[in-house]
Amino acid sequence: MTPSPNPLAWKLLAATAAIMLVPSIASAQVCVQPAEKIAFDIRALQSQLVVAALSCGLQDDYNGFVRKYQSDLATAFRNVHGHFRRTSGSRHQQDLDQYITNLANGQSQMSISRGSFFCREQAPLFQAAMTATSAADLAQISVSRQVHQVLDRPACPAAPARPNRQAGTQR
Repeated sequence: MTPSPNPLAWKLLAATAAIMLVPSIASAQVCVQPAEKIAFDIRALQSQLVVAALSCGLQDDYNGFVRKYQSDLATAFRNVHGHFRRTSGSRHQQDLDQYITNLANGQSQMSISRGSFFCREQAPLFQAAMTATSAADLAQISVSRQVHQVLDRPACPAAPARPNRQAGTQR
């Protein structure tokens, strides 16, 4: 005779399995979508240029950068903010503020550790940034120039391709 399953044991087993699944569900929610990745790279570049402006007396260069890319910078901020709203729920503002603070602090520490080399490296960064023709170019400059970034979230998996429907085809 086989023992009948204990309902309490099954509930405990199901609860344990659910708890074990939570990290994978949560980690899927903290990935970075492609538009968010571009936005984070732009925010890192902008933050680096702010530190350079303040540390190296390059305020005019920074002001020119902001004037030229005002729309791209605003979109980047909205996308970064949207990422934290999507992934942090009610803590989104705190997490956004923490990200911006950590980014600026890290870049400031880097400027201190680089000493006089830091300011020499920033003029070419401003020049490269001013040649960008799109938000994607700004993000690429940030990545290729290895601008300090504190975000360590993986890219979201690509969405599955949708079948192509042609106009006039019936199901």
